[in-house]
Order: sequence, then C-alpha cells, then structure tokens
Amino acid sequence: MITEIKEKELEKKLNGFSFEEIGDDHLYTGLKTPMKLDAFKLSDEEKKEKISHLFSEIMDVIGLDLTDDSLKGTPKRVAKMYIDEIFSGLNPANKPKVALFENKYQYNQMLVDKNITFYSNCEHHFVPIIGKAHVAYISSGKVIGLSKLNRIVQYYAKRPQVQERLTNQIAEELKIILNTEDIAVIIDAKHLCVSSRGIKDDTSTTVTSYFGGKFQDQAKIAELQNTLNY
Repeated sequence: MITEIKEKELEKKLNGFSFEEIGDDHLYTGLKTPMKLDAFKLSDEEKKEKISHLFSEIMDVIGLDLTDDSLKGTPKRVAKMYIDEIFSGLNPANKPKVALFENKYQYNQMLVDKNITFYSNCEHHFVPIIGKAHVAYISSGKVIGLSKLNRIVQYYAKRPQVQERLTNQIAEELKIILNTEDIAVIIDAKHLCVSSRGIKDDTSTTVTSYFGGKFQDQAKIAELQNTLNY
C-alpha cells in the first residue's frame, strides 16, 4: 500500500505520466546514465555472486527447475554476461584508451566510419537494441585510430540505454577527445522492446542523429547522407 502511494505521488510529479508510458515513450531521459553514487562499492566478483543468487530467485519464482542440468548453471552465466559483457560499459575502468595522431596528411574533409554494428539493451525492459552507428568528424589537427571509433560506440552501447542518450554520449565523448565541434553521429536501431513485446512491430527501426559544428550546415549534412548511401 505504501509503495502504491509513493508511486502515485511520483507520477504526479511526472505530469501524470505512468511508469509504463515513460518506459514506452522514452520520456525524462538525461545525458548521463543514471548511476548510484556507490555503484562500484562491490567488486565485479561480488556483483556476479549477488546477481547469480538473485537471478536464481527469479528463475525459481517463474517456476523453473534449477536442478535441471540445462538450467543449474544459468544464474552464473547470466551474472558473468551482465558484468563482463553486455553491461561492461557501466564501469569507467573499461573505457577505451585513446591515442591521437597528428593529421600529417592534412586531410581536412570529413572522415566517416559507417555501419558500426552494436548491441545494447533497453533500460526500460532489459531487452536488446540491435543497430548500426555511423560516425563522422572533421579533424581539428588530430586524428584518431579507426578502431577507436568502434570501441567508443561499443563502450557506451554496453549499458542499459535509451537510443537518444546513446547518440549524444558518443558525440560528446568524441567532441572532447578530438577537440572539435565538427562531429556527426547517426544511429539506426531495432528495439526488441517494440518488436518482441507491446505493439510487436517487427519491421520498424528508430533513427537518431547528432550534428555538431560544420555538420549543422545543410550542404554538409547532404554530403554525409550521400556518403552513407554509397
């Protein structure tokens, strides 16, 4: 009863939107991933142990037989997957190390790294987001190794996400690293929270974009779009 009262009070603060509506419509999201102040109080191994125990309880509640040979190792596998793989981007220690190089070729046009495949997870339902990211920048005097663009995308994708936030997090990180506003990020992704539940639309995808600096010019946007359509 107390929980229901608190939820109703919070929903009033959210202008009458329910938690389900907020989850489905991507409302009230910020640039930073919502994290507790003591998010890293536990070590990775301690987190895995705790997640394994809690996931065992979930499996038990839904009626699965944890003594079955196929299921008894599942809680530990899920815990390892959460910490070491699909949510590893939550830990700043996993942030990719980036080295910059002088733009000795004097290449001053846009550089585009397209079709970067990524796998993320919707923070509202914890089901996959599968998509491709296209990243472009114009050098301000420094260049970055191509594989690092992929690693930056993967780092921010490997956490519970909202696509709008993911797009902006990648862009803001590249602006800082490359010391330029001339950054563009386009993401085209399929959300399993849309295709496997709810409306169950298996054909639609979601496209988000960030255009900074020179990429705000319509001619430059058109040039980028033509490049992506090659």
